[in-house]
Amino acid sequence: MPALTRKHLLLAAGAVALVLTASGTAQAEKGFGETDGQPGHGTGAEVNGDKLSVSAGGVVFDHSKNGTGAKAGTLTSTTSWTPPPCWHAPKYTPEGLQKYLEPIWEAGSTGHTWDAEQREKYNANDEKKAFNKDKSGEGYWWGAYVNDKTFPPGWDSCYEDEYFWVDTGDAPPANIENAITPEILAQLAYAEIRVPGTKVTLAPENATKVNLPTWAWLDAADFKPVSVTASVPVLGLEATATAEPVSLQIEPGTKDAVTYPASGVCEINNGRIGEPYAKGKADQTPPCGVKYLRSSGDGTFPLQATITWEIHWTGTGGAGGDLPDGEFGATQDVVVQEIQAINR
Repeated sequence: MPALTRKHLLLAAGAVALVLTASGTAQAEKGFGETDGQPGHGTGAEVNGDKLSVSAGGVVFDHSKNGTGAKAGTLTSTTSWTPPPCWHAPKYTPEGLQKYLEPIWEAGSTGHTWDAEQREKYNANDEKKAFNKDKSGEGYWWGAYVNDKTFPPGWDSCYEDEYFWVDTGDAPPANIENAITPEILAQLAYAEIRVPGTKVTLAPENATKVNLPTWAWLDAADFKPVSVTASVPVLGLEATATAEPVSLQIEPGTKDAVTYPASGVCEINNGRIGEPYAKGKADQTPPCGVKYLRSSGDGTFPLQATITWEIHWTGTGGAGGDLPDGEFGATQDVVVQEIQAINR
């Protein structure tokens, strides 16, 4: 019989769940971060009775310092970086793994040979020591989690490994890829960061004029650092990813325009981006803004405003570092009118 991996076991578990549900009997044990044998999004880790809470799932996120508001959105990395598609972390207590696996074996969907090998591996026939029950409270069975329910590329790379036991306080085996660490937690926290919308304030506000410098700025109160903390409580691991705004890039929406500065990138200065217009500044060049060289006619120009956010992280044991910058932007319509000359 060909060698089977946990990916085969996942499919079998899904079939068992459907059979048991259809027959009106108890549904197969849902894994910590899995539903009906299918990998799911990990969101926490707490001990609840004889297993780790299904609602916990591996990683707990604290969003209390995240960006808010109807226009808040997700950062896009300025590089090709993406968060890990999967990772390994504590998944079951001994009793929890037993409740999850035994219905699969009893259904016979993975074959007699496979089932027998699995029973031997987990010492399932020893009532007292099966699934390491004699070590309850001294460790966990670790397994794989998927970062997103959409199953990103590479999500199944962690599922080549079967469940493995790790004593409390010990490191997972060195050959296990993506075993949870503060750095992985930081990357997962990065993916959870939300930043406020980027609609800039313009002066003139409702409509600007051809060849008239238009001032642009952002409310400093809305553009403070935001952060998300990710943790695995049963391991005492955590990491916080923090995003800080550093610049605003303006794209006028037409080639017939000039930006201030010429690069179109307005750096943050004294905690704010750009400078509010005030009376008496009409003859000054705005530190951040745009000048349109032609009218938008009966339409508008789609001004694109994009904020760049620097990302750094800190974690358990003094760990920390930088992650790739992220961007978030929005488009707003700008009306540009011809200046009407009055002949006397």
